[in-house]
This record gives sequence, C-alpha cells and structure tokens, in this order.
Amino acid sequence: MSTRVILVRHGESSYNVERRVQGHCDQSTLTEAGRAAAQKVGAALSGLTFDAVYSSPLKRAKETAQLALSCFPTATHYPPEIQLTDNLKEINLVLWEGILFDEVEAKFPEDIQLWRDQPHKLRMEIPGPNGTVDFFPVPALYEQARQFWQEVLPRHGDQTILVVAHSGINRALISTAIGLDCDRYQSLQQSNCGITVLNFAGGLDAPVQVESLNLTAHFGEPLPKRRSGQKGPRLLLVRHGETEWNRQKRFQGQIDVPLNDNGREQARQAAEFLRSISIDAAVSSSMQRPKETAEIILQYHPNIDLKLDDTLQEISHGLWEGKLESEIEAEFPGELQRWQATPEAVQMPEGENLQQVWDRAIAAWNAIVETAAASPTPQTVLVVAHDAINKAILCHVAGLGPENFWNFKQGNGAVSVIDYPKGPAGHPVLQAMNITSHLAGGVLDKTAAGAL
Repeated sequence: MSTRVILVRHGESSYNVERRVQGHCDQSTLTEAGRAAAQKVGAALSGLTFDAVYSSPLKRAKETAQLALSCFPTATHYPPEIQLTDNLKEINLVLWEGILFDEVEAKFPEDIQLWRDQPHKLRMEIPGPNGTVDFFPVPALYEQARQFWQEVLPRHGDQTILVVAHSGINRALISTAIGLDCDRYQSLQQSNCGITVLNFAGGLDAPVQVESLNLTAHFGEPLPKRRSGQKGPRLLLVRHGETEWNRQKRFQGQIDVPLNDNGREQARQAAEFLRSISIDAAVSSSMQRPKETAEIILQYHPNIDLKLDDTLQEISHGLWEGKLESEIEAEFPGELQRWQATPEAVQMPEGENLQQVWDRAIAAWNAIVETAAASPTPQTVLVVAHDAINKAILCHVAGLGPENFWNFKQGNGAVSVIDYPKGPAGHPVLQAMNITSHLAGGVLDKTAAGAL
C-alpha cells in the first residue's frame, strides 16, 4: 500500500512581493505572476491522474489549486472537488502577520534571530482563557503536519494525491514524513509554485522517499533563486549518468564501470540544463562514470579545471560487486532485506559499512564547502559523485544520519542544489533535490537509477 504525494506551494502573492509576514492572515492574494505560475504547475502535472486534491483554505493556496486544475485536459484527471483542511494552513505567526519583514526585524530583533537560527525556540505570548500563554509556532506547525498525514494517508493507499499549501507547512510536512526535527525548519526550501514528490510505503511511521524536492523548471526557473544578499557558496550535486550495470540493476560499487550511451546523453542533457549557470569550480569522484559526466557538463564551462577526489568514490560493496540482487540473495540470504530495512547496520562482506562511507563523504564535502567559502565572492561549485555518496551528503545537509539513507532518491544525471547562506558554520539549505526534468521532461523521476 503506497501513496504518492505531489506537494505544491502557492504562487507568488501580494504579501510575498511586499515582503510582509503572511502566516494565517488571509488578506494576501496571488499576483499576476503567481497566477501564471499556478497555470504552469497545472500544465506540468496535467499528465498525471490524481485520486484526491487537498488544499489550504487560505485564498492564495486555494486559488493556486483551482488554477492548476483548470489546466488539466479533462475532468477525468482529477476529482470534482478540492478538499480544504485547516491542517494545511500556513504557520501561525500571530504577532507578526501583516507586518513588513523590515518592521519585524526592527521591533523584534532577538525573536527574529531565533527565527533564523533556532526557529523551534521562537515563543510568542498570546491571549488565553486565563491571561497570556506561551505559544511556540514551529513545534505547533509540526504537530499540525503530523495530524494531516495521520488523517489523510490511510485514505489513499496505492493512490496519488495533490496537496497545495504554503512554504512553512510544506516544510513541516516533508520534515515530519522523513523524521527531521523542527530545529531544522529553515533547512528545506519551498519556492512559490515549487513541486515536491513524496512516496509513502504506508502510514507516517513507514518508510518515506523524497523523490524530488522543490522543482522549479516548469515555470522557467531551472534552479531556485539564491536568497537576497546571500554571501555563502552554492553547491550543485550531480549523480553520474547511467551505466549498463545501472540498467541491469547490477551492483557496481568501486568497480570502474563507464557510462553507457544513454548515460552520456543524460550528461549532455544535464550540461544543457546547467549551461546558463555560472560555475566557479568543479570536483568529481575519480571513477570513470562521474568523471565523464563532469567533463561533459564542463564543456560549456571551459575555463574550469576539474579536480578529482578519491574519497568521493562509490561505496565499496565488497563481495556484492558485479552481482545482481538475485545472486546476492542466493549467496548472502537475508542481507539485501537488511540493507533495505536497516542500511546503517549492514557491513558489506569485504567492503564498507555506511558509517565509513559517511565519514569520508562528509569530510570531502566539508573541505569543498570550506574552500568555496574562502573565496571573496559567492562561489558556485559543481560536485559529481555517486548514489550512495550523494545520499550521505544529502542526509548530512538535512541533519539526518545513516539510518535515513533511503529517504532521498538520486536518479542518474539528477541535480541537487545546496546553499550555505551563513557559510560553513551555519546550517545549509537544501534548495532543490533530484531535479530530473531535463532528462525526462516531466515531474517524475523516470531514470533507471539501478543498483548502487
């Protein structure tokens, strides 16, 4: 019983443009650009069939859902009614709503610092039945997100649903799905009309995969925009293109399998996708498949020297390497199931465990970030590696550990975007993850992916 959830943030609103705090306030409306982007969301999703559509009742989200559905070719592609639920309302910032961000910064300097650095500790005093009571907006939002999942998921086994809401609640929905604590509330980006795809194996306590996060290419923005005035580096994390062993679902590990023709085409498509992006430096695993992927991408950036890093090589599967799943199961009964259920507990025979992969991948990643941050101007760095390496990095960026290894998907040729707005010392922001729209032309990841 699986459930696919397509999660969308509302289009640009009047308060977004004016830089006012929105929250529960329902005075904000979509701008002309916001309405146009909502229709582009509809065009991007129009090939999918939805079994249900849920929306926040706030006008900016509800109108986004209506405009998106109006672009579907026939009524058979979606239910006749949008189901509105208060559990999809935006975060309740009751004391700030309707106020300009600049005014909030001036009036509440200590609170705004908490909001940015320790959002889960932000406290507001609000009226209660016997005087004022302490209210913590972010933990309350996460509980609201859990309630939404607990109510909705049991209704939609083996179905696809569309959810249209807001930046804050969407981040809480993603976080509660993958077990990310509310102290990392600011670590996931949700752009206006960005699309996120979640795959639930069951209820909220069952495995969840983030297939993609914050896709924006459907409305002409290949990568999410940097935050205004950002001084820290941006890293573009790419998985190598397809190999013949990926296609066969044969475990590769550190056997140096080259790209196949489709993998080279995926690399060329990634190169076109990133062609207009200014790249300042590039690092790749020293193995053939990521190295060739990086070289193809850098054809449009001829002044960049590619650096090779052995510590970004794929996980060593030891005696599993070169084998299909059926062969591994025959030789090592039950170990594949353990690898899928508790990957952090598996020691590859004559190979590595995930902690070893974690240690070297994160050390390499941190060194790349430190080098990029030392530049006097914000740098964009291309990093090309492998499925397991990229998943380790993405978990680290989000604040998760090896037990969350399967929470993030990495398609061949996929692009992820990580910003460090406060430099290496601050929490990174996962701006987008597993962008594959340049490969398949749609929202869903259609790459072979294959074994690691």
